[in-house]
Amino acid sequence: MVGYLAAGFALNAMGVEGGRVLEQIANLGVLLLLFGIGLKLRIKSLIRPEVWVGASIHMAITVLVFGAGIYGLGTVGLFAFYGMDFNTSLFVAFALSFSSTVFAVKVLEDKGEIRALHGRTAIGILIMQDIFAVIFLAASTGKLPSPWAVALLGLFFLRPVLMAIMDRCGHGELLVLFGLFMAFVIGAAGFELVGLKADLGALILGALVADHPRAKELAGSLLSFKDIFLVGFFLSIGLSGSPGIKAIGTVLLLVAALPFKVGLFFLLLTRFRLRARTSLMASFSLANYSEFGLFVVAVSAANGWMDSQWLVIIALALSVTFFLASLLNSAAHSLYASFENFLKRFETAMLHPDDEPLEIGDAKILIFGMGRIGTGAYDAMIERHRSIVIGIDSDVAIVDEHKRKGRNVVVGNASDSDFWQKLQPEKVQIVMLAMPHHDGNIFAARQLSAGSFNGLITATVRFPDEIELLKKEGVHTVYDFYTEAGTGFAEHVCRDLDCLLL
Repeated sequence: MVGYLAAGFALNAMGVEGGRVLEQIANLGVLLLLFGIGLKLRIKSLIRPEVWVGASIHMAITVLVFGAGIYGLGTVGLFAFYGMDFNTSLFVAFALSFSSTVFAVKVLEDKGEIRALHGRTAIGILIMQDIFAVIFLAASTGKLPSPWAVALLGLFFLRPVLMAIMDRCGHGELLVLFGLFMAFVIGAAGFELVGLKADLGALILGALVADHPRAKELAGSLLSFKDIFLVGFFLSIGLSGSPGIKAIGTVLLLVAALPFKVGLFFLLLTRFRLRARTSLMASFSLANYSEFGLFVVAVSAANGWMDSQWLVIIALALSVTFFLASLLNSAAHSLYASFENFLKRFETAMLHPDDEPLEIGDAKILIFGMGRIGTGAYDAMIERHRSIVIGIDSDVAIVDEHKRKGRNVVVGNASDSDFWQKLQPEKVQIVMLAMPHHDGNIFAARQLSAGSFNGLITATVRFPDEIELLKKEGVHTVYDFYTEAGTGFAEHVCRDLDCLLL
């Protein structure tokens, strides 16, 4: 994203101008972004107080504090703030109150923490912010919708039909085409037809089918299209103008204000009984300005509510905060370890139910990661051993599903250093690491080796070059599950066909 913004600035400096085609590509990118957010929308995850109340309070405080600060700087005539009235100051502050969904998802996925409590909390807050942004975008036209807009309530009755069609789309190009049809035709064009914003339509259509088993697959299938089209949006921002001295000075002031956003997130999340570590990790994921801020400024500039130079200023501030947030998130675990005693002073006496210590009882076999591989390992261990087996996963929904099926599975985040401090594995004989992310398995193995654990550590890998890295961290046995799957498949066939071949 930073590269595309820089490319736009460079092209603008060379005299290149954007056109109608680039604008249309940019609009398609925004629609797919909103449709993808809708596909990830889970009402259950949004009704948690730390998410919807925390996001609302944070945005309100940030807009008021930043708005007052920007207005004050405007009265003294500093940089690009010169001459700004209070309403315009609030619009800029509103744009700065968002954090980047794209950045947070990428960072959390790379670290294997998107399903951890702090990852889920950060994503929930981002979705709430995205909803606020869509409401703003929908209201920005200042026009009343057509009376026919009431007919859109019929979409909820159309939902079973959409779900049934998705069932029959398979896993190939039909699923992608149906996703594009929902986003662009039913969502965007349908809502525009009755006087509502296309952005809102894309979000709502995505949310309508978010509970479908293939919603995640559809989001993944559309990811490349969304990324390609969003290139047009970020290039168009860069092409909108070149930064001057005043713009650069303004950017530096906006970046200097970022610690206020991060600190406020941390303080609010600890008030909702989350541990200091969980609150800090979530806050670091939100430690930037957002691409949605660009959308808000673009709409505001188009409506004449603020000068178009703010597009360039917000784009530059966004780029700088992405760089700084990358450094913060890379050093997140070591920073927490360094300031742990100070940060824990902000914790409440009673912790959040999802953030309490792990109880494993008399378990002798621990399985980390209860996806398909971990589930298969769990069932095999239960069948072959009478020892107590416990599965551990950071995703509450996965844990609840296993519990409904009678498996002994608990919530735990192996990438959490506090988790290992609370885990007492004296009676455990075998630890099986089946998490989907290599970094998570590495971290867990390192924590086990550094502690008092003397049992057997096993792990799965997807690539051969990961084997030696795990063995260096004390893992005794490593399985390449693609190779093992092929071996198991052959053995299964031989067992079933021996009678025929002989």
